Amino acid sequence: MSDLATTIDDRAPADSRTASSARALKYYTASQWQLVWWRFRRHSAAMVGAVILITFALVGLFADFVAPYGPTTRDRDAIMAPPTLPMFIDHNGFSWRPFIHGIKTERDPVTLRKIAHVDPETRRYLQFFVEGERYRLFGVFDSRLRLFGLDDGKIHLFGTDDLGRDLFSRTMYATGTSLSIGALGVIVAFVLALVIGGIAGYFGGWIDYLIQRLTEVVRVVPVIPLYMGLAAMFPREWTNIQVYFAMTLIFGLVGWPTLARRVRSHLLSQRTEDYVLAARLSGASPGRIIARHLLPSFTSYIIVDLVISFPYMILSETALSFIGLGLRPPSVSWGILLQDAQNIRAIEQAPWVFIPAAFVVIAVLAFTILGDGLRDAADPYSVSKS
Repeated sequence: MSDLATTIDDRAPADSRTASSARALKYYTASQWQLVWWRFRRHSAAMVGAVILITFALVGLFADFVAPYGPTTRDRDAIMAPPTLPMFIDHNGFSWRPFIHGIKTERDPVTLRKIAHVDPETRRYLQFFVEGERYRLFGVFDSRLRLFGLDDGKIHLFGTDDLGRDLFSRTMYATGTSLSIGALGVIVAFVLALVIGGIAGYFGGWIDYLIQRLTEVVRVVPVIPLYMGLAAMFPREWTNIQVYFAMTLIFGLVGWPTLARRVRSHLLSQRTEDYVLAARLSGASPGRIIARHLLPSFTSYIIVDLVISFPYMILSETALSFIGLGLRPPSVSWGILLQDAQNIRAIEQAPWVFIPAAFVVIAVLAFTILGDGLRDAADPYSVSKS
């Protein structure tokens, strides 16, 4: 028995060394993206931020399906109605089916405006995958299928505004609009930054000097007055689609300098390396050297800068739409929804119109946390424990 124990004890360190060697081999033979992923998945907060943003993106993409109603659909019997959350139990007892209480509308004796109140004596049961208003999914497929609805009446999870429009449905559509503007703006800025920063960093000299002066001019331009001036130039006869793409282009044209400078700094330090010289001697063009050799050498950092740029684009769109210089109704974005929260009456009688502001805060925080996680994961000096 003692001989067997001795044998097991002798083998344990060898097995441990074998496992350590296997982990070391796995680490040293891994690609750059594998190392980044191993470090990133240990960042719990960044993973949570990624899940939140993916959820927001899916909600915005399938807003027609997720939202029970269209963004402009009105419920005349539920003006400024409070939020109604599904429940399983109330003073009338327990129900296996989720339900909400009905809405009862009364007139204010002073202002004579219709005011909606929750009626605790009525139950309306929630159903999933119901038929509702007709829509075109992705502008291609005709459908009437909605994620949820009621067997009788209408459901307003976030309440309604002063026109009786469902705030939950409008928030779902607004999520897609605001995120898409941020994404397109970042893509435009990203392409400009890579091209301009790549040219400045690779060629240097007087070309770099001129580009840096241009970058400084763009950086010192006051952003809000610029947005206000350009937004005022939009012709009033423009459609919402034209305003949408114009805003996206503006965000991209003023958002490239920071990333361009980082690209330039990296290329200045790398353009004298042996692999760049080898590419030149083999006859590669400057464009190929920049695109195939220099830029991929710090792709992970470019992705980090790309993610961090999203909150600024989203906040810019929200701010402009909030003050009436961005998108115009009947389009919906987070900024347009927050326009309804600018008056005292909204604060006093309908505080639920501030719910879209929570989506803005959550999205910005999620992008910031995700950017921090990606920055840590892209650091080549961080130690991997995978």
